[in-house]
Amino acid sequence: MRIHRFLAGCSHVPGIRTFSVILGVLAGLGSGWSQTSPGSARAILARPIQPTAVTADELQRHMMTRIPKLPPRAGWERESQNLRRHLLDDIAFHGWPADWVKSPLVIREAGEIETGNNYRLKKLQIEILPDFWTTAILYEPLGGAGKRPAVLNVNGHDPLGKAAENKQKRCINYVKRGIIALNLEWVGFGDLHLDEDAHDFGAHLDLVGANALGLFYLATRKGLDYLASLPEVDTARLGITGESGGGWQTIVLGALDERVLAAAEDAGFGSLESNITHPIDADEVEETPTDFLAGQDYTHLVAMRAPRPTLLIHNAEDTCCFRAALVKPYIYDQMKPIFAWFGAESALGWHENLDPGTHNYGLDNRQTAYAFFLGAFGMDNPSYEIPSGQEMKTFDELAVGLPKDNLTILGVARKLASRIERAPVPESAEARKGWAEAERAQLQEVVRYKPVFIKSAWRLWNTKAKGLETLTYRFDFSNALSAAGVWLRGTAAPGDAPATIVLDDRGKKEAGEIVSDRVNRDEQVLALDLLFNGEMLPQTPDSTDYELIVASLGERPLGIEVGQLIAAARWLAETSGNKKVRLETNGIRSQVVALTAAALDPTIFSEVAVHRGMKSLAIFLDKPVPFRSAPELFCLDFYKYFDLDRLALMAKPAVVTEVRSVSPEAE
Repeated sequence: MRIHRFLAGCSHVPGIRTFSVILGVLAGLGSGWSQTSPGSARAILARPIQPTAVTADELQRHMMTRIPKLPPRAGWERESQNLRRHLLDDIAFHGWPADWVKSPLVIREAGEIETGNNYRLKKLQIEILPDFWTTAILYEPLGGAGKRPAVLNVNGHDPLGKAAENKQKRCINYVKRGIIALNLEWVGFGDLHLDEDAHDFGAHLDLVGANALGLFYLATRKGLDYLASLPEVDTARLGITGESGGGWQTIVLGALDERVLAAAEDAGFGSLESNITHPIDADEVEETPTDFLAGQDYTHLVAMRAPRPTLLIHNAEDTCCFRAALVKPYIYDQMKPIFAWFGAESALGWHENLDPGTHNYGLDNRQTAYAFFLGAFGMDNPSYEIPSGQEMKTFDELAVGLPKDNLTILGVARKLASRIERAPVPESAEARKGWAEAERAQLQEVVRYKPVFIKSAWRLWNTKAKGLETLTYRFDFSNALSAAGVWLRGTAAPGDAPATIVLDDRGKKEAGEIVSDRVNRDEQVLALDLLFNGEMLPQTPDSTDYELIVASLGERPLGIEVGQLIAAARWLAETSGNKKVRLETNGIRSQVVALTAAALDPTIFSEVAVHRGMKSLAIFLDKPVPFRSAPELFCLDFYKYFDLDRLALMAKPAVVTEVRSVSPEAE
């Protein structure tokens, strides 16, 4: 009634048209009814929906369903050979040039150290891949005749590398017992303790299409190749041992290379069951490689060792990983019967270290290993440790040096990226349609996309005041995983107002600026936290450990997120009365998730608007982008087959708009 009186009064004002006044007043009232601000939106968006522990439990249960059964007795010998070939050819060497994998052994001697103690040290450079070298020290006994056993000593994540005390002492003890010992440097440590050799750059290898496992496996295998090539070595008595990351190398090479007679690992691995319940144990790129546990477990590697002598050393209160009581039921107790199949139950040994009981390859563990190898090699020397502290060398004395312009892990990734060739995009509309379908099938395989749907959209909270109504949702999907979201709409906006989903790398609680902008345009908005983002982290502040396990099981975190986004878009379209929804993103993670979803299902999206995005995935190599800042994007083969411009073309007729991009220099 008051509006009519106001308009009636205005009709007598010279120069003002009643029609214009009506439009102005209604427009003003409309914007007032749906007005919100980034600050007021943030208060609503930040309201907690799901505790971290619930997200972790859901994901752990999801992963537990993928734990494979132990192998049956019938046909195990044949199956173990098939499994060995599969793990090497299909997984470890996935994407690696065949000539690199089969490259001959290349060794350069770089000097000797005479010890005056009946053994000498030889400094070596060993080529892992073309133009990518590591180093080693050979501990060689002097005098004597006949062939000798040899032990490959690999180290874990110790910056000192081959100069570490425990490693030097055990190599000296082996050589004084007449056993040839190779002290192999691990990429990223010792001589190779370089920024671009950090193991997280293995994820960049995955991104460009080469499974990171291949590089780490070859780096270890080359050491064994060298020992086996020495005329004085008895190749029927080869062994390997190491702690932590060295223990991981021990079980992997010991299982996959049948030349290894005896293997003694120290705190190097657990089972899928122990890793899923303690994800921090599986927090290394190389130790939880993509697809490595899809259909098999580390327990299968122990089974593949039977009937060869195998020693598992674990520490009672390990300060790093794989505590004895937490892994023994899986990697030892249930493995004993498999060794018994071959009449070799005693060939599988177990040692729990109590002194000091922490993460170590200290005296107790070393003496246990000495006794093990002496028995495996048929030698009767005493197993106590021969004092050798005065014979240890400094880091600089053991330094070997590397060739000029030696590649790094990141350098190898860049080299592989430079070889990528993608088929050109057809020019004709008809041909492009077929191209898009083929690309879509390839993309679905790369991200392992599996369609899901929302089983339940639980309404947990609401507000309705000051021209704004909101609903807080927990979305349960058909794969028993979940996401969290907040729906917002101005009270004056129509029920079928255009709908936008907002994704923000920082989580929905930081999306207030974009959300309030769309609400003020009389749209309805769903601010969404997908799994692994915002409050849907299964572990804070970083859930990379979980994402590594997911990928090792054969899924892809990116594919899971894309599945959730497409399902949420379909739900929002249906509930909002729209045929399509918009996507608006902030950050490179959200950008790639949204573009991948639109490329896979272009029928449901009208537009993808990108804030603070990137021009190309090449930034991951050029900048480079750290793996743990965007773990789901380091998806095996992703950059090998796709880049952002390609995804945008596949998303048509959805329009991709760039609001603001970042550059390698800007971030």
